[in-house]
Amino acid sequence: MTTIHHPGRDMSRRLSSYYFLRAGVSAGWVAAAVTLGAAMPPAAAAHLVMPPAAAALLVAYPAWDAVANVIDARRSGGLAANASQALNAAASTVVAVAVAVALGRGPHAVLAVFGVWAILAGLLQLATGVRRWQAGAQWAMALSGAQSALAGTLFILKAKGASTPGIADIAPYAAFGAFYFLVSAVWLIVGSVRKGATDRIA
Repeated sequence: MTTIHHPGRDMSRRLSSYYFLRAGVSAGWVAAAVTLGAAMPPAAAAHLVMPPAAAALLVAYPAWDAVANVIDARRSGGLAANASQALNAAASTVVAVAVAVALGRGPHAVLAVFGVWAILAGLLQLATGVRRWQAGAQWAMALSGAQSALAGTLFILKAKGASTPGIADIAPYAAFGAFYFLVSAVWLIVGSVRKGATDRIA
């Protein structure tokens, strides 16, 4: 019986670990956002006042995305070798600052900023997924990126509406992101187990 070495197996393990981390953080963010959204007093919403905890979460979301993209790029050969992640990290950093500024202008401005970011980040994630296609499970990342761009368009449209948006409006977007990261992580693990079984048989 011969053990066959697959150079791509280390990448699969690294990506699955990374995707689990992204899924876990996103799920935690969603739980916090839903809790804060449900607890937000109607009077605060009527006066366009964002609670400090909700404001912090809104800034933290793109800030974490920036950090995560840097982590991913550095583990994959560096920022110079991963242009889409580098651009995503830069864009998310700018957006974190933009969200902090938009908070002073009201929820509509915040949602509009998130909309622009979701479109840009989604397209960059789609590009990363296509570039990494051979690593496996990238169909979920590509689909997530495309859906993010669509969600961003809807955010912008809703930001122009009369109804007052809140942090809970962004929670479904983050939840879908967590779902796709989880799917990718599990898919990679299943694929790795199958390859391992095939190698042992060979």
